[in-house]
Amino acid sequence: MSPANVLTTSDAESAVSQQVARRVLTPPLEPGDHLSRDEFERRYHLMPGVKKAELLEGVVHMPSPVRWDQHGRQHAQIIHWLVTYEHATDGVQTADNATIRLDLDNEPQPDATLIIAPPFGGKVALEDGYVVGAPELVVEVAASSASIDLHTKLRVYRRAGVKEYLVWRVFDDAVDWFVLRGSEFQPLAMDPQGIIKSETFPGLWLSVSDLVASRFRQVTAVLKQGLDSSEHAAFVGRLSASRT
Repeated sequence: MSPANVLTTSDAESAVSQQVARRVLTPPLEPGDHLSRDEFERRYHLMPGVKKAELLEGVVHMPSPVRWDQHGRQHAQIIHWLVTYEHATDGVQTADNATIRLDLDNEPQPDATLIIAPPFGGKVALEDGYVVGAPELVVEVAASSASIDLHTKLRVYRRAGVKEYLVWRVFDDAVDWFVLRGSEFQPLAMDPQGIIKSETFPGLWLSVSDLVASRFRQVTAVLKQGLDSSEHAAFVGRLSASRT
């Protein structure tokens, strides 16, 4: 046998290593994959270039890129609205695009989330840097994703026990804000001034007409009215008393 045809020990070990590598190679996340939550997280962690992926009812969803004027600007204003509330309300926390471990088949990544922090009596837990359980408020900015946000996600959030769910339907210039009553989501009522007021977070007020018209200064002004209300002051007092 010629030297060129001799298989050395090093060559054999390399061939075995390549075979093992092929066996353990993790497939990439793909929309429509049916995965367990653990496998979803494993693949997601191995794809740092992917910025948003969700597991809904055991199926992977990966939204398409978002447009500046149909999602990006609206998303930024929702975050500003919630962060302003957080700064005035010791004991609550907001997050942008944070993955939520709801249950074994659902791991969404909402556009925005507002929780009562666990030390202040909140019902979620924090494990491995993730929120585990149902947040008090979830917000989605819905453009092309409106069908998912108002159907699959709505059912998932309702079943998990999310207390309030807000969907800004950008194409329709409309806001749906639901509150969980018993086992059903029901719309929060708008007052005569066109303002919706959270039941879970007193003082979190939203002027719907100003929001959809991009009058963001007015949105902030209405929120500050809520923050100056006696209801908000009482809520802050309750959170302080609940702190452990």
